[in-house]
Amino acid sequence: MSHAMSGPRSAPAVPSSTSLPAHGPAPATGASGYRGTALVTGASSGIGAAVVRRLAAEGGWRLVLSGRDEARLARIAGQASGTAFAADLTRPGAEARLTRFALDRWGRVDLLVAGAGIGWAGAFGSMPAADLDEVIDVDVRATLRLVRQVVPHMVAAGGGRVVLIGSLAGVVAVRDEAVYSAAKAALAAFADALRYELAPTGVRVTHVVPGVVDTPFFDRRGTPYRRARPRPVPPERVADAVWRAVTRDRDEVFVPGWLSLPARVRGAAPGLYRRLAARFG
Repeated sequence: MSHAMSGPRSAPAVPSSTSLPAHGPAPATGASGYRGTALVTGASSGIGAAVVRRLAAEGGWRLVLSGRDEARLARIAGQASGTAFAADLTRPGAEARLTRFALDRWGRVDLLVAGAGIGWAGAFGSMPAADLDEVIDVDVRATLRLVRQVVPHMVAAGGGRVVLIGSLAGVVAVRDEAVYSAAKAALAAFADALRYELAPTGVRVTHVVPGVVDTPFFDRRGTPYRRARPRPVPPERVADAVWRAVTRDRDEVFVPGWLSLPARVRGAAPGLYRRLAARFG
């Protein structure tokens, strides 16, 4: 149940900060077609890149792309007429530099799509400590730190949306992906708690829950996907779900939609679900 991406650890120098333009309510799409500024992480491949392409195709978005693979990120940014900022968000202060870059460039962030993440598969007892730390650092700590940087600016502007790319593994838990499941479960709980907290501010929080997505994720984690079900879906399908969530004000979206069924079964009958999961994996 994995989907995220990773790449080489590199971060270029960041332009020096300047004073920020004043914030105000996000403008509605008008004659100019302007929708807002979108910041997408994990944008050098996989789901993040697909989200960038979808936003570019819809038009009206000022795009800021972040990822570890500088060359690939620059290529995608060029195709989408976006601005690239290569960064390893686990490094101290990287989230602040990325946020400052986006604000210095455009004065606001109306949409944050947090798509950066990595996975690891195998028996928990055999997982190297460094890999355990990296999954938690990338999938949880770096994401929360970035959201913490961006959200105050959205609140000051009177609105915005945070989209967190989770995983079905974080909703139902998956055998041989204990740490990845735990990381994505933390992200799911964070999405709910933050949504309640920000409800009065006009800032919305969406949790997108893909199952298996056909991306380089499995090659990078070192273990191929071998299950017969669920079948992998293309990353464009997840990007479509992100777009629907943004335009229809959805709190949570499963991709594909039928994956909400096992989540409901686990919530309504956890004992039954655990017996089925133990038998069928």
